[in-house]
Amino acid sequence: SQSRRVYVGNLSWEASWQDLKDHMRAAGEVLFAEVMMGPDGRSKGCGIVEYATAVQARDAISRLTDTEIGARKIFVREDREMPVGGAGPAGGFRGGAAPGFSGGAVPGFSGGPRTGGAGCNVY
Repeated sequence: SQSRRVYVGNLSWEASWQDLKDHMRAAGEVLFAEVMMGPDGRSKGCGIVEYATAVQARDAISRLTDTEIGARKIFVREDREMPVGGAGPAGGFRGGAAPGFSGGAVPGFSGGPRTGGAGCNVY
């Protein structure tokens, strides 16, 4: 199934989740927007946006890549990060899982700012 979530990279350090949400609305109904934060409370320069439909997410990838938020060109692609705890492919979460495990833990999970795991530098 096609993801309704997109990863947004190259955000300025000053960009807030509200800035991200407002900009990404150009492609459809934004259900959730988050700027990933480091342990020090500063932006990691990337974020996640969830749309109402997979079609809107695909539209965001094609229409909003190379647009600007706060004078910085962003890039948008399908989100590949695991939904719980911010542990991405390099976070060690996949090891030891049952064969065929897809990593989809809690549907609709939108717990607080992601501070752990791989963050932006995996991509």
